Amino acid sequence: MCGIIAYTGSREAVPVLLAGLRDLEYRGYDSTGVAILDDAGGELTVVKRRGKISELDAAISSQSISSAHTGLGHTRWATHGVPSDENAHPHASCGGEVVVVHNGIVENYGELRKELTDRGHIFGSETDTETIAHLIEENLKLGHDLVTSLREASGQLVGSQAIVALSEAEPGVVVGARLGNAGGIVVGYGEGEMLLSSDLAALLPHTSKVAFLDDGQIVRISANGATFATRDGRPAKVNPSTILLDATTADKGTYETYMLKEIMEQPVALADTIGGLMTVEPARLYLDDLGDVRPWLERVERVLLVGMGTSLHAAMVGRWYFEQIARLPADIDNASEFRYREPVLGPETLVVSVSQSGETVDVLEAMNVARACGSPQITICNTPGSQSTRLADGTVHTYAGLERGVASTKTFTTSLAALFALALETAQVRGRISEQEFASHIQGLVAMPEIVGRQLDAFDVVAKAAERFSTTEHILFLGRGPALPIALEGALKMKELSYVHAEGYAAGEMKHGPIALIDQNFPTIALAGQHALRSKIISNIEQIRARKGEVLAIVTEGDEELIALADAALTVPSVPALLEPVAAIVPLQILAYATAKTRGCNIDQPRNLAKTVTVE
Repeated sequence: MCGIIAYTGSREAVPVLLAGLRDLEYRGYDSTGVAILDDAGGELTVVKRRGKISELDAAISSQSISSAHTGLGHTRWATHGVPSDENAHPHASCGGEVVVVHNGIVENYGELRKELTDRGHIFGSETDTETIAHLIEENLKLGHDLVTSLREASGQLVGSQAIVALSEAEPGVVVGARLGNAGGIVVGYGEGEMLLSSDLAALLPHTSKVAFLDDGQIVRISANGATFATRDGRPAKVNPSTILLDATTADKGTYETYMLKEIMEQPVALADTIGGLMTVEPARLYLDDLGDVRPWLERVERVLLVGMGTSLHAAMVGRWYFEQIARLPADIDNASEFRYREPVLGPETLVVSVSQSGETVDVLEAMNVARACGSPQITICNTPGSQSTRLADGTVHTYAGLERGVASTKTFTTSLAALFALALETAQVRGRISEQEFASHIQGLVAMPEIVGRQLDAFDVVAKAAERFSTTEHILFLGRGPALPIALEGALKMKELSYVHAEGYAAGEMKHGPIALIDQNFPTIALAGQHALRSKIISNIEQIRARKGEVLAIVTEGDEELIALADAALTVPSVPALLEPVAAIVPLQILAYATAKTRGCNIDQPRNLAKTVTVE
């Protein structure tokens, strides 16, 4: 989940690295560091600090650091060793001749560390990463070049890794490797300069020409370009592509946080996604990246949707779409559990993965399991060229633009739009939908950007309602039918941002345990839209209020009965049943945001979290 940036070229490296680290800080902010390789003497200088990039910036400013043109940087989310100056990356070998930054977990690092210590190596940190630097150093002493040394070292590592390294022996050169699904390595092509990063965000200010490493590939960059090899040393052909994303989408602009900007961008993100996938006149879908998997849609007998976190909640809504629109049996699974369960799969099951980054390790490993079972696969993804788009047989892209807030917002609503479009495509291929129904569904989806925009106009009203949650420590979110995933997502947002203990429950479960928690200090947020099994939710609200519990209801505009029944209510416009989740999530996003702001929480960088989970 850590952020990696490396540069070599004609510019001074330090400003490029610091800017890149700021773009990557959402991936981890326990500690940061840089290593600079002197052009002439090939001497390495390492500066690293616990804490955020401001701490590193101050440390660099307080000392004379080389104006060299080659270096690498890292922002860390801790897995091995507490956040500290010593455990911050980059990590150097004991001779100081090699430095490494790393994303992933070296699963056999304890064994490697003992072997290296027995051979005389001295460790300066508690991390697993440092073992990689020592292994590379040993291979360099055997006379290998840096690429070969990294390749030989990688053969000793167990687990998924993304590694970038420098050596005093090769000034002006940076090497990187992707081993498994721990995280991406993206190569950026500039004019007389080259970059490596774990994320597009750090490259887009410099170039839109990029290449993505596949599992087992190693890259060597210098100012003149890049060469690629496989893990066994054979040359690899990697073709760069042009990414049509604008770096300015990563700028907060006039908004105080990235998350606020991204909440407010949802109408545009939805419009871009919907417009990229369909037209109204004529009513047609254009899922151009499904490729050869399209014919499978007619033959499969069931759908399995997998994801993690917010993407899992999107997949849960997607199950409703496949069952209700395509009339195809659908299941959902948590990717981290799915991959270890020896699932029963085959060519008859379509596997649909949802991942905003396309780099979430559990989703990628679940996709590998599905591939081994011969299942056709489609991924819903917001990152062109990411690993999930390369593993899948087909892709439905969302067009949300870069999302920098750790808590996902616009990528959730655009994922729902993409899943809706995929379910429509499946229904059409299978002959399960009339032309009139098809056109009606498209018209309903096309209206959603305007619907979401209307809700955002009421931002201050929703934020005012959040004041009642600023002092509570527990909240229950209830939903039924397609509103259940929204209850789960609302609870997740509240936990992520405000650190309030929040739980999402199927409303039918209330009498099976959760109602025991209800009292005047335990508020409930009830999703009670017109399609969310409204009569059942009314019963739940009455039961809660009978026990002196406070209820904030999310209701359809004009539902005076429910507005009167609840202690407070927020309204959403009337929309078709299957699109109610897109409308209902918006006030919950705002509630979580406003609650976190009132409580003084770090909204863009919640404690202990990182944007892309690339380790188990």
